[in-house]
Amino acid sequence: MELRQLSYFVAVAEELHFGRAAERLHIVQSAVSQQIQRLERELGADLFDRSPRRVRLTGAGERLLPEARAVLAAAERARAAVAAPAGLRIGTSTGLGAHLDRVLDAFARRAPGVPVELFSLPAAERLARVAGGRLDAAFVRAVEPVPGVRVRPLWPDPLVAALPATHPFAGRAEIGVEELAGLPLALTERRTNPALVDLVVGACREAGFEPLPGPSTGSLQDTLASIGTRPLWTVVYASHARVLHSPRVAFVPFRAPGLALATGLAVPADAPSPYLAALLLACDDHEG
Repeated sequence: MELRQLSYFVAVAEELHFGRAAERLHIVQSAVSQQIQRLERELGADLFDRSPRRVRLTGAGERLLPEARAVLAAAERARAAVAAPAGLRIGTSTGLGAHLDRVLDAFARRAPGVPVELFSLPAAERLARVAGGRLDAAFVRAVEPVPGVRVRPLWPDPLVAALPATHPFAGRAEIGVEELAGLPLALTERRTNPALVDLVVGACREAGFEPLPGPSTGSLQDTLASIGTRPLWTVVYASHARVLHSPRVAFVPFRAPGLALATGLAVPADAPSPYLAALLLACDDHEG
């Protein structure tokens, strides 16, 4: 049994899709399939139920998953124990906008000369890397607790509605969620960002309607391009909207109390980076 095989297994188990797991691992799909098959032969058990439409964990796969994560985390801690930290490794996501710039500027003042590496990753992988020692910290929004990680609350991130620039509501100073009932909602898949999807869909239901399903595109850029050509709406973090340049899309704030997700900083529960204290103080500088 190899660490590589366990890493591939965890990626497929989290994505429940061999193709997406291969993209996440930056390797070809056939290599993932081959290593999973070798692992299954070595263990003498099928780890996945495979069908043309879906991939599911078997009972053996469900039992192996927490153990595989623990082995990978232990391996990362072993590597980290003998390697002096060269700088600070931070996980990020889209939508941080000016928040990230201000935190990094404040960190540079507090820890001059310390290099910072940024890694834009899905939320689940950000947390896994913090738990395993591959990231020193990660910005996250409304995540479920993960063993070995604690999340320090930072700031609320308000959302705004993204509409076609030609729509009658585009020039409004604010908008109520209920006013969007007639427009299809283009939103990411729930597995990609459950907190965001639950917040928006829940707000629609509280406003008295079930959102009309719009196209589920692969990226925010694709979604905004679609909104620029037909009547759709989506949500964008206000901090991100301020730096986006989409002349065919209008960004309209929601009427109070609005919609927002809390941003936090995920950090290791044990053995933090020696630069983590400076990063936390930089976040306090930003908030102040």
